[in-house]
Parts: sequence; structure tokens; C-alpha cells
Amino acid sequence: MNAAAADSIEARRARMVEDIAQMARDTAGETGRATFDARVMAALGKVERHRFMPPSQSAHAYENRPLPIGHEQTISQPYIVALMTDLLNLKPGDKVLEIGTGLGYQAAVLAELVRTVYTIEIVEPLGRAAAGALAAAGYWNVQPRIGDGYQGWPEEAPFDAIMVTAAAPHLPQPLVDQLRPGGRLVIPLGERGAQVLHVVEKNARGGVTLRKVIAVRFVPFTGDAVRRKP
Repeated sequence: MNAAAADSIEARRARMVEDIAQMARDTAGETGRATFDARVMAALGKVERHRFMPPSQSAHAYENRPLPIGHEQTISQPYIVALMTDLLNLKPGDKVLEIGTGLGYQAAVLAELVRTVYTIEIVEPLGRAAAGALAAAGYWNVQPRIGDGYQGWPEEAPFDAIMVTAAAPHLPQPLVDQLRPGGRLVIPLGERGAQVLHVVEKNARGGVTLRKVIAVRFVPFTGDAVRRKP
């Protein structure tokens, strides 16, 4: 990549971060967050989103909108990535589980902020591509797996935080079980057309509270999430 192209990418990424900041202010009445943590915004400003999408979409990499990545999946809007990351209240030493790797962009953002990220993708071609992209970008603190995210990653539990990037029809109990007391789970819940982003907090006794944040639109959960009832 020549210097002019690199400068253009840096400039577009900077504008994307500015767009995220403005959207945070515009949606503060719904989310209660007019600004996002400086560490989160720095991560969005650093991660090269174009590395984590098909070449056919790379020209649009720094637009603040979701984009198709194949297999009927999408890469989330950068604003939503920032919001969900901010809602987790992450600390540098945290161990995080992500459900729905896609092509790895959200995992890369999380990896800038925490000690270790475990991420699961049910669509095998996406999971393999994400593993390659994350390794090529140097994110060795991300552990990818191909499988059904509904079941989580029990052998690595408990997790300080869990992020789900597909809409589930109900709160997956295995993920609640794998969340450390005092931890947070951010997940879109609901059917297509009626999804709401939720923050789930687990107390010391194992009980949970749910808080609605904002209406969203995600691809639906697959696998056990649609076969099991709460």
C-alpha cells in the first residue's frame, strides 16, 4: 500500500470515529450515553476495519453502516460496535467471550481492550476467514472457534464479559451460567423487526437483571437458540 492510500484510509477511519461520536450524542436520550469511553474510541480509531470484510466491500469499510460479508451475515455498524463494547465496561485484565465472530472485526476491537478474547462462529467459512484475518493483523490474544455459540465455551468459563452479535429469541442460559458474578452480557433479544439491545448483569448470588438499551437490527441467532425454549 502506498503512502497516499494509507493516508486516505487513516483519514476515513478518523471520520468514522467522528461519525460515531456524533451518533452517540444524537442517541443519548435512548442509550443514556452521550459519549463513549476514550479507550473504546481509541480502539475504533486503531482497528483496520477493511481487513475484516470481503474485498468487494473494502471501499465502504469506514462508512458508519453495516455491510454484507456473505453467507447471509453482516459486519455490524461501527456505532453499534462502539456502543456494545462501551456497555461491557471492560477492564484491561478481562477475559471476554464473543458469540458471532463474523469476519473478526468486533473481536479485534475487543482485543485492543482486554487480556483475552474467546470468539465463536457457527458459519465455518466465516470462522476460518476470521481466524486468518485476526492472525494476519497480529491479534494473538484472540482464540477463535467454529461451533454453536448458544452453548458458549464452558471449559474457559467464567468470563468477565460476554458479547452476542446475533439476535436471540430468548436469553441463552448457558451464557448466563458462564458469566462471572459481577460481569455483564450484552445481547440483542427479540425476533426480526422487534429486536432490542439488552445489558444483562449478574449478581453475587447468580441472579440477573436485564436493562433495555435501544432498538437494533441484527441477523438472527441460529443453532440451539432457535431449537430451545427458555
